[in-house]
Amino acid sequence: QVQLVESGGGLVQPGGSLRLSCAASGSIYSINVMGWYRQAPGEQRELVATVTSGGVTKYIDSVKGRFTISRDNAKNTVYLQINSLKPEDTAVYYCWAVVITLKKQQNTAWGQGTQVTVSS
Repeated sequence: QVQLVESGGGLVQPGGSLRLSCAASGSIYSINVMGWYRQAPGEQRELVATVTSGGVTKYIDSVKGRFTISRDNAKNTVYLQINSLKPEDTAVYYCWAVVITLKKQQNTAWGQGTQVTVSS
């Protein structure tokens, strides 16, 4: 079907930066929307950023000015540049995409998650 593979997580000190990547593969005709969710321990999963195929981006208020989402449509890849990391950013980050398959059906795909830990 469709697979999303994430990379780029790790352990970073406060104020540091990370760049997360997510590559989609499989029976893909197009990807309308890609984004990133995160889930901290004991917390609800929240959608932190999205980008449409046309490049329109949205962010939750807590990450505006620090996170930048972008995509390479030719490579079916979405990125999340995370700057000025705070301990509150610690979470598992999940790639997410609304995919139109080669059979012209819409499906939602999820990555396996990548851990981001911000700590001294």
